[in-house]
Amino acid sequence: QVQLVESGGGLVQAGGSLRLSCAVSGRTFSWYTMGWFRQAPGKEREFVAGISWKGDSTYADSVKGRFTISRDNAKNTVYLQMNSLKAEDTAVYYCNTDVARFRSVATMDARNYDYWGQGTQVTVSS
Repeated sequence: QVQLVESGGGLVQAGGSLRLSCAVSGRTFSWYTMGWFRQAPGKEREFVAGISWKGDSTYADSVKGRFTISRDNAKNTVYLQMNSLKAEDTAVYYCNTDVARFRSVATMDARNYDYWGQGTQVTVSS
């Protein structure tokens, strides 16, 4: 049974930072691309960042230069470091795993991800 547990969300002022973590169990973590998506109230779910099994990262234009995704295969954990946060970053953030093993590049299509965590709320006050 695959489980993903996110943590690290909270309330922060604009310009501040947060680090999200996602611990994965029930899957050979190092074989899979990992992704972060977010969903704000009344909006579509959107891709934020992804990291391939090799460690290559992909970012949405809206977070490039501010967010950094990383992974620690020894801890089965993926991270999202979020700096220079803006009010528009407010959302529930979800981590997820790719449906396929050894995908060379993280994709932005949610249909390529199967297992999802419960989400963690990030609120940025302006």
